Amino acid sequence: MRVVIQRVTSGSVSVGQQVVGEIGVGFVLLVAVSHDDKEADARTLASKIVGLRVFSDNDGKMNLSLGDVGGSVLLISQFTLYGDTRKGRRPSFVDSASAEIAAPMIDRLGTLLSEAGVPVQTGVFGAAMRVELVNDGPVTLILETKNGKML
Repeated sequence: MRVVIQRVTSGSVSVGQQVVGEIGVGFVLLVAVSHDDKEADARTLASKIVGLRVFSDNDGKMNLSLGDVGGSVLLISQFTLYGDTRKGRRPSFVDSASAEIAAPMIDRLGTLLSEAGVPVQTGVFGAAMRVELVNDGPVTLILETKNGKML
């Protein structure tokens, strides 16, 4: 699995004219699933995301986690993170999992985050979405797993 994490002061996702998910302080997660991702990948990512200490403490140092700041997650599926642009000008998405594999994996990641005490809002899998966010810092990280291990 591949995740782009953006630390935000706020974020929302809309489908058409309707807001379907909205958070304040926390993370906007753009998540892609590959063909061989398994439950262990979702578990590894959830644990890492919950424990990341990237929010500022009273001294201005990145030392606090989502739980420490009462943060939330806005979880957005984004198969284009596995886009391969090495050949030509049009990306290939052959490394992205099919909807039948990806949707349950993204749902599982959301469930694991929720079970860890993090409030989770989501987009709509497969829909054309408009994501708005206020990146805080800006702080943006990329996480990736393979076979349940961080790369």
